[in-house]
Amino acid sequence: MKKKLLIFIPHIGGGGVEKNFFLLSNYLSKRIKSITVITINKEFKKDLDKRINLITPKSNRWKNSGIYIKYIICISLLFKTLLFDRQYLIFSFQANWYAIILSKLFNVKIVSRSNTAPEGWSNNNLKKILYKFVINLADAVIVNSYEFRKSLNKTFNTNSICIYNPINKKEVLKQSKVYLKFKFFNNKSLNLINVGRCTGQKNQILILKAIKYLNKKIPIKLLIAGRGKEFPKLDDFIKKNNLSKYVKLFDFLPNPHKFIKKADAFVLSSNYEGLPNVLLEAQCLKKIILSTKCPTGPKEILMNGKAGTFFKMNNYKDLAKKIDYIKKNKAILKKKTLIGYNNLNRFDQETNLNKYYLILKKYLT
Repeated sequence: MKKKLLIFIPHIGGGGVEKNFFLLSNYLSKRIKSITVITINKEFKKDLDKRINLITPKSNRWKNSGIYIKYIICISLLFKTLLFDRQYLIFSFQANWYAIILSKLFNVKIVSRSNTAPEGWSNNNLKKILYKFVINLADAVIVNSYEFRKSLNKTFNTNSICIYNPINKKEVLKQSKVYLKFKFFNNKSLNLINVGRCTGQKNQILILKAIKYLNKKIPIKLLIAGRGKEFPKLDDFIKKNNLSKYVKLFDFLPNPHKFIKKADAFVLSSNYEGLPNVLLEAQCLKKIILSTKCPTGPKEILMNGKAGTFFKMNNYKDLAKKIDYIKKNKAILKKKTLIGYNNLNRFDQETNLNKYYLILKKYLT
């Protein structure tokens, strides 16, 4: 008997994980007859293929709850679903630990997609021991970079599969051409951009410290775009250090590509990643890239420095040095951007989406 696919993604925000979820769900809906999605966010039904069934809480009161409350609500929905129908293959995007345990409780197969490198997980050793046990109960574990795969396999003794995040170069270029009136960036300044959730992981405060350290030595404009719990902290730093003239802090941007297009360089300051979509998008637009050499993803995307420039993690002075280097060596760095652009085929959308389909198809029959 053919099973039905149940995609488990408790919280849909606006990041790379969610972009991949929409791309993959809509791609699979044309190849798999029955797909159900469990999530807290019923407002995103319009973005999904009409053939996809959506299971959400009846009430909207949980929409603005904390992430773990959303997990609990959606885990209860998953429990109720499996209680009455076990002819599913679960494909989990988030809260993998809980989804795996439930799958084993109901004797249902599960494919788990892990998004963030183990280096960014809890330092709680007991939690890591428990996770090592749980993750190896999954029927398959998918990660999004080979460095991530190596790290996960070493840390948890699992045999994960690497599938790169899919990128649609044509779509990124199309969105970048949407008209934008944005006078903040100008020809006299070095225009920098960072797009991502404002969290400790993304570490945007480091970029602000580098801008402050440069102390107006070179004309710089910086745009940081993304919501998150660190947003007020970043805003406060900008105001206290009189950086408002040089730094703009925006909320979530539905179309960041038109802003990236206007920038000279993209700066990624993360402490850890999986495979940052935003670097791929910056490469599509042939932007100079400055990035930490964090685990995992940037080293693969930037080909160990051939397609971008690295700065030391948590070192704002080194970042300031690299920003100054851009101003003086744009022509040299532009050559690196072309190397990145010409090697984007590894992340081709159709190729990588089909890899997901083939793995899921194996467990659906």
